[in-house]
Amino acid sequence: MTEPVVHVVDDDTSFLLSMSRLLRAHGFSVKTYVAAGDFLAQRCADDPGCVVTDLRMPGLDGLALQSALAQAPFPLPFLFLTGFADTPSTVRAMRGGAEDFLEKTASKELLLEAVRRALARDEKERAERTVRHELRVRFDAISIREREVLDHVLRGRLNKQIASDLGIHERTVKVHRKSIMTKLNVRSVAALARLTQEAGIKAPILTFT
Repeated sequence: MTEPVVHVVDDDTSFLLSMSRLLRAHGFSVKTYVAAGDFLAQRCADDPGCVVTDLRMPGLDGLALQSALAQAPFPLPFLFLTGFADTPSTVRAMRGGAEDFLEKTASKELLLEAVRRALARDEKERAERTVRHELRVRFDAISIREREVLDHVLRGRLNKQIASDLGIHERTVKVHRKSIMTKLNVRSVAALARLTQEAGIKAPILTFT
């Protein structure tokens, strides 16, 4: 597995140097950037890690960087460090999912603990994405007709009702239900509904979220 990296983004080069030294001294792998655009251009899409960023920077600021990365297929947890904290920015950052919002005068213990939390969060979210992907592969094996049957099953419809709704024989519905259960490796409707939720599929219309 690729080693997680703490990406530090700040237009203050002296701060970048001190942060890099501190984090490396405590065993973290670190990359530094003097601009948010540099980070976005150089980032390897699925590498694990977190982002430690200043709030106010020329060009793309910290909040804009957070918003941009949130739209990426593989987002990273954010930790804000700023010398100019204000309530609206703090609220916006936290609503955007920031792990923490600290002033640059915060103790190194608070900073290091926040970085550890961010990396642990990234590891957890990465594992959850892997599980969802594996489940979606299983759902992709279901035929279009089976998806229609599954849609009705998740609505709580009985075989006879599904057959009537789809204009097919009840025996055919039973065959499709058995095939769905086999492909998804479940034995009950409750387990089927739970698996659908875990896969990030919005029931009953069966679209990925």
